[in-house]
Amino acid sequence: MKAVNQAKVTAQGHSPLMEFSLQKIQFLDEDGNWVSERPEFATDEWLVQAYQHMVLNRVFDQKAIALQRTGQMGTYPSSLGQEAFGIAIGMGLQKDDVFVPYYRDHGAHLLRGHKLSDLLLYWGGDERGSAHGPKQDFPICVPIATQITHAAGAAAALKIQNKNQLAVVTIGDGGTSKGDFFESLNVAGAWQLPLVVLVNNNQYAISVPRDIQCGAPTLAQKAIGAGIYGVQVDGNDVLAVYQAMLEARQRADEHKGATLIEAITYRLGDHTTADDASRYRSNDEVKQAWQKEPIKRLQNALFNLGLWDGEKEKQWQNQCAQHVDEVVAEYLTLEKDTAESMFDHLYQDWPEVMNEQLDLLADKLTRMNH
Repeated sequence: MKAVNQAKVTAQGHSPLMEFSLQKIQFLDEDGNWVSERPEFATDEWLVQAYQHMVLNRVFDQKAIALQRTGQMGTYPSSLGQEAFGIAIGMGLQKDDVFVPYYRDHGAHLLRGHKLSDLLLYWGGDERGSAHGPKQDFPICVPIATQITHAAGAAAALKIQNKNQLAVVTIGDGGTSKGDFFESLNVAGAWQLPLVVLVNNNQYAISVPRDIQCGAPTLAQKAIGAGIYGVQVDGNDVLAVYQAMLEARQRADEHKGATLIEAITYRLGDHTTADDASRYRSNDEVKQAWQKEPIKRLQNALFNLGLWDGEKEKQWQNQCAQHVDEVVAEYLTLEKDTAESMFDHLYQDWPEVMNEQLDLLADKLTRMNH
């Protein structure tokens, strides 16, 4: 009894030290109806362009999977169902920003100056696929969460040089469980860095569902501990993701530091072509997720506004298919790069010690060819 009373006394002495809240941004519901006032940036032209980019992204994605399945390309991470995330980022980035991507940002890359053939080359194991796009951008990052430390470093450099630019980094929900993520967020808050962290919460870190990755009800609230602004958006709503980026840029311009944006999406396909998602999730779950996917949602909104119709859809699908087929034909006929090219992009200044490895490779290739 005495111990119980003591506990009650202690509890009565508690008082709130600080209180926090999180906002959520959404403009279109899953049926394409407006649930918030149409934002100023969402002109008729902007909406149509966003839709066209998303459709091209999906057509390309389907072709890339087919190439892998037929042994004509390496392992590939599909962006099926996550097109709004990548396209909004690509449209929201400014020319001088520093983009630090993870491996599922195909739509953003296309709007960043990369060609479809670049993406095919990269996932085909050819480093020439990283040759285009702004020179300050970082290459595709496959290791989990390491890119966020690079982004924090880039943001620190921008601040030291007093440049009015952003470092924008993407990461999956699984990556937010890594130490790299927390360390980078911590330094972003401590140094008030011009950093925007976009989390593609597609509900699965390969086979691990979101609800057992982290006990917090949102990933956006991880920003609170770092002392930066956190917001959650409907990641299937291209306008919501874009609006969050606009607000993040404004905060950085006003020297208010970094922003963490959690975009709620769903990975409609496998994690990569080396995965089989049917092993760990049900068909009913996927079927329900298809009801919220981003392309049909925006298409419905365009139809309701009189900006799109069945004939325009047919023409655009045909254009996208033709363009992708042409790109694939170019990719398949491109002469393979040499094995020695694997060393080309490792060092700015070539260390002499690497000559031994280069010689060993040459010897091995000679033996294989005889």
